[in-house]
Amino acid sequence: STSSTTVLPSLVAQIDFNGTNVTMQDFEDVDQSWAVILSTLIKGTIMGAIIIAAIFGNLLVIVSVMRHRKLRIITNYFVVSLAFADMLVALAVMTFNASVQLTGRWMFGPFMCDAWNSLDVYFSTASILHLCCISVDRYYAIVKPLRYPINMTKQVVAIMLLSTWIAPAVISFVPILCGWYTTNENQEFRNEHPDICHFKVTAIYAVVSSLISFWIPCTIMVFTYLAIFREAIRQEKQLHARMGNQMLLNNSSRDCNGDTLGSSGGSSKALALNEVGLHSTPTKDRNIIKMKREHKAARTLGIIMGTFILCWLPFFLWYVIVSVCGEEACPTPEIVVSTLFWIGYFNSTLNPIIYAYFNRDFREAFKNTIQCAFCSLCRRPPSDLESLEVRRPSLRYDERTRSIYSETYLKHIDRRRSSEVGSSL
Repeated sequence: STSSTTVLPSLVAQIDFNGTNVTMQDFEDVDQSWAVILSTLIKGTIMGAIIIAAIFGNLLVIVSVMRHRKLRIITNYFVVSLAFADMLVALAVMTFNASVQLTGRWMFGPFMCDAWNSLDVYFSTASILHLCCISVDRYYAIVKPLRYPINMTKQVVAIMLLSTWIAPAVISFVPILCGWYTTNENQEFRNEHPDICHFKVTAIYAVVSSLISFWIPCTIMVFTYLAIFREAIRQEKQLHARMGNQMLLNNSSRDCNGDTLGSSGGSSKALALNEVGLHSTPTKDRNIIKMKREHKAARTLGIIMGTFILCWLPFFLWYVIVSVCGEEACPTPEIVVSTLFWIGYFNSTLNPIIYAYFNRDFREAFKNTIQCAFCSLCRRPPSDLESLEVRRPSLRYDERTRSIYSETYLKHIDRRRSSEVGSSL
């Protein structure tokens, strides 16, 4: 009985189909091949979607700013340059990485391996430095608005943009193409295995490159946005304090109107003072609207900065730790490494989405550009975004202009007036 129980599984495991012996190992191989095909399709779909969205999203930003005059401001010079860098990340970096992930090997030779690693470091660093420049621009616009026209001129912006495109070459093309970034053992391994393209660096290169690419720009962005956040809160408190004082003056003028109702001309003077206090001037409205737009732009760019940190911080932590302690002491699964790379790449896809969702001017410009591209409306000139003000009655500059911050208070006063008149009757 014991021998029969041991022989039976081996007989069941071997079945004859049309004279061909099919074993359990064959079924396991088929299952593994289907699993590999399915995982490859899933990875290809995700990577392809990220690449396409990054290319067309950033291209949409560039075209929209070129077509709409209202978007041609100093801050958007940085935004357009950032979109160009992010689009090049998708074209020159993500595509090669996707080919490695889908095929499992490098197919372009040792020189292209160095060129691809150089482009990866170059465009990713350029994208990060653009975000740093945007944070500095917003800092001067909100925290030091009087010095903003003096410090952020077109010449200064041109120098900043030139620096963001030149500085990354110092840590990308020069050390990588010259072979200074890695060890002699890794160079020999790459020459013996041209189908493998691993970016193994020395500890010194990892620390220096990560400082320039991430840690220093990230520190600058954190401090500038903290200062912007504090200044925005301070301005908001001052604005509410002014409105409260204005309300007290309006109430006192209305009380004076009731006390001097019997005197000749008293009520008309108090009413005139009340109307002057209630209705804001176009200059005040412009300042409030400008401040509101600056705060909205700072909020949008703050969200971009937060997204940037969430996308790139895990990668640079892994990059520095593994490079310093060594791959033997700190081994990392290949799937984790690939995930960290693509989470960082995904930041180049998210920036246009953030613009479209949080910035109304960009949203309207995107909508108009897409209509022109896909709805055969190319003969129609670009829509003037200033016309959007017509749909925002609180932002119109005419004799009936009211501040967007005081409009709710005006409605409240009107309701109190009507109730008082009703009670007196």
